[in-house]
Order: sequence, then structure tokens, then C-alpha cells
Amino acid sequence: MPSPLFSLLTQTARYFKANFVRKTRQVSAVQEQFLRKLLLAHENTVLGREFGLKDIKTIDQFREQIPVLPYSSYEPYITRIAEGEANILTTEPVVYIVLTSGSTGKKKLVPVTQQTQKYLRLAHLTSLGFLSEALSMRGLELGKVLLTKSVQFLGTTNGGINYGSAGSGDLHLNKLLFKQLFAHPYEVLEASDSLARHYICLLFALREKSMRGMAGSFPMLILRNCSYLERYGEELIQDIDKGAIASWLKLEPELRAKLERRCWPDPKRATQLREILRSEGRLLPKDVWPNLSFVTTSRGGTSDFYFERFPTYFGDTPEFGAVYAASEAVFSIYPNLNQDGSILAIEAGFFEFIPEDQWEIEHPKTLLANEVKVGDRYRILTTNYSGFYRYDIGDVVEVLGFYEQTPLIVFRHRRGGLLSSITEKTTEFHATQVMQALQRDFNLSLEDFCITLSENNFPAHYLVNIELAPDDILNNPQVFLTSFDNKLKEIHTSYEVERRDLVPPPRLRILAPGSFAILRQRYLQKGMPDCQLKFPHISEDRKFLVDLPVQYEVRMPQDVDSFEQTMETLKHGN
Repeated sequence: MPSPLFSLLTQTARYFKANFVRKTRQVSAVQEQFLRKLLLAHENTVLGREFGLKDIKTIDQFREQIPVLPYSSYEPYITRIAEGEANILTTEPVVYIVLTSGSTGKKKLVPVTQQTQKYLRLAHLTSLGFLSEALSMRGLELGKVLLTKSVQFLGTTNGGINYGSAGSGDLHLNKLLFKQLFAHPYEVLEASDSLARHYICLLFALREKSMRGMAGSFPMLILRNCSYLERYGEELIQDIDKGAIASWLKLEPELRAKLERRCWPDPKRATQLREILRSEGRLLPKDVWPNLSFVTTSRGGTSDFYFERFPTYFGDTPEFGAVYAASEAVFSIYPNLNQDGSILAIEAGFFEFIPEDQWEIEHPKTLLANEVKVGDRYRILTTNYSGFYRYDIGDVVEVLGFYEQTPLIVFRHRRGGLLSSITEKTTEFHATQVMQALQRDFNLSLEDFCITLSENNFPAHYLVNIELAPDDILNNPQVFLTSFDNKLKEIHTSYEVERRDLVPPPRLRILAPGSFAILRQRYLQKGMPDCQLKFPHISEDRKFLVDLPVQYEVRMPQDVDSFEQTMETLKHGN
């Protein structure tokens, strides 16, 4: 039975959800009011004075006076904040600085204030309200959640401000909120060793047979929790039986002592888990937590590729996107289960949309939230309390529909994350759609994939780098490669056109087992927090996978090796 505090949290979340829904019916008024309040609050900051914010009275004037800017334009100001200067981008003191993962480029610093946290917390609570009502309509319950993010800071700036991942800051600044949600002690997240943290989170969560949810920033991280559950099933059961924490885990002594006081022998639960392990051969979430109601993780982008593997672990457990956010901004809130479209977070920022025909223009014309069209794609701009104005994060979103008067959007890809042998501009969304279809058609599970370009050819070949899941075999690799080529032509017109004459046939590379684990470890060694662990599924960096072991390469019959041969074929064809 939920605790009184948990019940109060759910009621509060439903209240915020209902209030947000009312505002979605007045999107223009809500957005204009947000912008007015923000400009007034920041008009006397250093950047506010440089931009002349106090003279701006209308949205049109705001768009005329303030340029569309990338992060690099804000970097000098954020450096001053990190050194301890106040009133640079925000009137409120900066209480934390987010260090982004840098997975798609240079790492960035993002200032966090109590005000920015207020809007993030509001978005979380609103999404919790939507989740609670969506589960209730299915006869399911909201309850305790497994989350394995670290709360460790990465360091302190010269100005004395703690910095780290967005997740760490969020968990620290909203500790009281999150403590009500976890199926394990909050203190477990203080463990510095990643394996120890994941293991002990699972250890406590396994004691909670009635646990309702599993959460992670990205689907890849959810699958990693599942792999840990499989790999350490016997050890976890032994610890539950004895009321212990494995001695081989690298765990700070004081933290170990604190957590061991909360462990006690539970032979009954250990017996249940042993029976599952004996009958199924492994521990899967759907078996060990039979009341599991939801899995919360990011949707859109490349997530669908990983979702293909979810049924193995979760059966038909619903998926929920919660909040679409980046370190710099909250963009949208998910209103339902198993849904890609999320409602623009009109209370958390002022948003503009750059149509595709304006993407290459220095001063693009933008559309407002009430002006976008269903089915079109846009670069999304945000103005928010972090001190960003008309900030171009590089995200490309698609409008899927409307919730009342407010757009339903989904993240498709990061602009600049494109693959071109000539000029075809293949995106991660294209690649993910193809690989999803191939997994289904060939009844195949992939550990992961990344499409790159060949180093020494012009035009370059697409290199389809895949690692098969353990015990999986690809019986018809050449048919698989041909299917890749055909499916990419079907969904991506530019590729189909360029493949007729100039883009040479793709090549398939089967990577050795453990290749993507090596790649992930490299990211971690570069300083990426494991809660932000992600890497691109397409890359124009031709050396991105160069030293990973290739078991074998497959080519199509009409494959040619050089530009000269391609040109010769075209000449004779003409």
C-alpha cells in the first residue's frame, strides 16, 4: 500500500497535470506571458543589458532584436559564471553547473538556478500526473521505481560552484521528491563505482516484489540494468538470502556500513527468485517483478532500435517517455503510455520553430507554437531561465499533432548528425528505421550498430557495422545487406536518387563480440558519466570504429572500389 507521502505526491502531480492541460488551450497567451516575465526578470543582467531586453515589448520585436545563437556565443558568459561572477545570465544565483556529455560534440556548461529547477520539477510532476492517470485507466498502479543514476559531483569550479551531469544535479536539488519514488535507498546512488551502484540498486529493488517501474535516461541504460540482472542473478539471490552486500564490490566503507544496516536476511524472497532462475535460466524483470507497470525512458531519435529488445525483458509492460529535455532546456511532456508525441512544455520556456527551408539562412524566419504544421520538421529554439535567448540546441523535431492548441512533438535527430557519401544527408532516424525493420525481417537481435563511411573511397561506401547479440547468427549476410540498401531507398528519397548513379553499394561489417562494450568504455574513460552514456548510430568520422575487430566484411555483387570505376560505369551507361 502506498505511503501517505507517496499518495500526497500523486495527488499533487495530478493537480499540476490538470493545470497544465488548461494552459494547453491558451498556448499563445501562455507563451507570451512567459516571455514577458522572463525578459523583465533578466533585463538588468550583463547579457540582458547587452541585448537591450528592457526595450523589448512584443514577440515580433524580440525576434527582430535578438539573433539566433548557438552555445559558442554563450560560452564566454558561462565561463565568467564558473569563475564566480554574479548577474551574468541570470539574476538568481547559480547553484549548480551541468557539464553535458559531449556525445555529439564539445562538452558544454549550463548554469542551473533555483528558478530553472522549479520549471524542471514542475515538468516532472506534470508528467507524473499524466503517468498516474494513464496507468489507472489500464488498471495498473504507480509505485516505487528502480533508478541507477549517480549523484556524485564531478568537481567544483574556481568560483565554488559544483558541477556534474544533469541527472546528478537534478537528484541533489530535488532529493526530497525523488526519495519518495525509489525502490532502494537514495544513498545507494552515492556509490562512486558504477558496477557497485547498479548491483546494490538491483539488490534492494529485488526485495521489493511489488516494485512498479524501471527508469533510465536512455533505453540502452535500461537494457544494461537487465544485463546486470542476468549476469549477477545468483550473487544477488545469495545476498538477499544472507542479508548481505557482496564483499567483492568496490564500495566506500562508510557507505557500505550504512547500507548493510538496511539489509536483513529474506530467505522467502530468495527462494522465489531461485525458483525463477531454475525454471527460466535467468532473471528477467517481467518475472521477478510481476506487478511491473511501466518503464520510463527517452523516446524518439534512436530509441526505437533499443525498444525492439524490450519485450524479451518486459513483455508488454507499457513504456513512458516522461519528459523530453536536454541539459539546456525542458522541451515537452509526455501525456500517455507507448506514445512518441509529447506536449510542448509551454510553462518551461518560450519556443520558436525554424522551418526546413530556413535552415541554411543566417537570420531565419521562425514560427510560433500555434503556427507549426503537422508532419513538418523544425529546428527548435528555446528561451528560458538559464539565460538562453532563441538558443539553437541543434535538435530537429517533428510535429505529430496537437494536444488542445499545443503541438505534440517528437525528437528526430540532432542537426549536423548527418551521413553523406555525396549530398544525400542520411539521419539517425533513417538508419534506425531501417535497422528496426531488418531485425524483425531476419528475426535477429543486434547488440548495437553504427553506420560509417569508408576511408579511402570517393564517393564513399556506407559501412554497416553491426554486432550480433550473444548466440545470434546471421545466416544470409548478403541478403541482409541488400535488404538494408533497399529499405534505405524506400524511406529516404535522396539516398535512392544518389544510389542510382553516384553512391556506391553499402558494405556490411560484422564486428566481434564485445565491440560496442569497448566503445562504451572509451566514452566512460573520456569522462562521460555513465548515466549519460550514448553514442551516435551514424558517424561521418571515418576513424570512429577503425580499430574495433571486424570478424568479416560482406559486399554486394556489383560493388566497385574506386571513383574511377564508378565514373567509367556512368560513362558507358550514357
